[in-house]
Amino acid sequence: MRTALCDRLGIEHPIVGFTPSEHVAAAISRAGGLGVLGAVRFNDAEELDAVLDWMDERTGGRPYGVDVVMPSTVPTEGSGVDLAAMVPEQHREFVRGTLSRLGVPELPAGEGRRDAVLGWLHSVARSHVDVALRHPIALIANALGSPPPDVIGRAHEQGVLVAALAGKAEHARRHVEQGVDLVVAQGHEAGGHTGEIATMVLVPEVVDAVGERVPVLAAGGIGSGPQVAAALALGASGAWMGSYWLATREYAMTTGDSAVQRALLAAGSSDTVRTRIYTGKPARLLRTRWTEAWSEPDAPAPLPMPLQNILVSEAHQRISRADDPEVVAMPVGQVVGRMNEVRGVDEVMSDLVSDLHATVARLADLS
Repeated sequence: MRTALCDRLGIEHPIVGFTPSEHVAAAISRAGGLGVLGAVRFNDAEELDAVLDWMDERTGGRPYGVDVVMPSTVPTEGSGVDLAAMVPEQHREFVRGTLSRLGVPELPAGEGRRDAVLGWLHSVARSHVDVALRHPIALIANALGSPPPDVIGRAHEQGVLVAALAGKAEHARRHVEQGVDLVVAQGHEAGGHTGEIATMVLVPEVVDAVGERVPVLAAGGIGSGPQVAAALALGASGAWMGSYWLATREYAMTTGDSAVQRALLAAGSSDTVRTRIYTGKPARLLRTRWTEAWSEPDAPAPLPMPLQNILVSEAHQRISRADDPEVVAMPVGQVVGRMNEVRGVDEVMSDLVSDLHATVARLADLS
């Protein structure tokens, strides 16, 4: 089933898959969708460059994209201010005490503590853009609003489309006015950074606002062919899916973190919470003992981005090493309730497409 999005991106199916895993992204593209690799986990340009070289070799000439995180305002970055020194000791003590109470061990002696916050900084995101545009990408997306005008201009000069996420119709209008080519209408039920409006309400509002000018993708709560069909029925040109790919074999190839997948497979659609504890901005996470600790009466209020990132960076590394599904710190949407087994990306995509066609055919029979 082809839509305007398929023609615009050169893909077979109107499905875009966002993922932090290069293995997942490449597999989505090979299966006829558009794999979009999240760059925020890469601390330096050389690391991202090497992974994109890997993707160039393994996508078989199929298009793929890159997603960066460029906060609209970073008042202290680059000004000589020590961001780490701005994190209150009270918050550090809370994190240390919570990890101890939850039985999360220290990192092994001698193991380097990666500065996982770097990818969230505006300057590092710009280096990600520089690297991405040296590769044959089809799309560059920004998870936190419109990219800066110069980034949009550089992408367009190279024939690369620009996408931005929107949680309100007014955000979508602003994106298009600034030159964005694709708008992702991401509803409240999505994983990661998300707004207040549910997908069923948001998508038609965004389509009404900008759909005559640019393709709109629906995001949030999508994990089946009928849900992709619903997105098309609401006026979207395709679906943007993120959480659903976490329960794939290819995702485990990247992270090796079986505790995360065990936690996801055991969770229901009500087992998520929207909180600022992950980055400082509202994001939907899997509800675990770690998230519950932050809702206790003695817990401090989360810090703004990027200070919260700095605060919890090492904690996330320790939690990942702990291999405890009850204490994972993982962004995921309410679609987690549909994630009941680990499968390959090709199987997931095949089911999505076949169920999409079956749904459209069933609806046609009703006319």
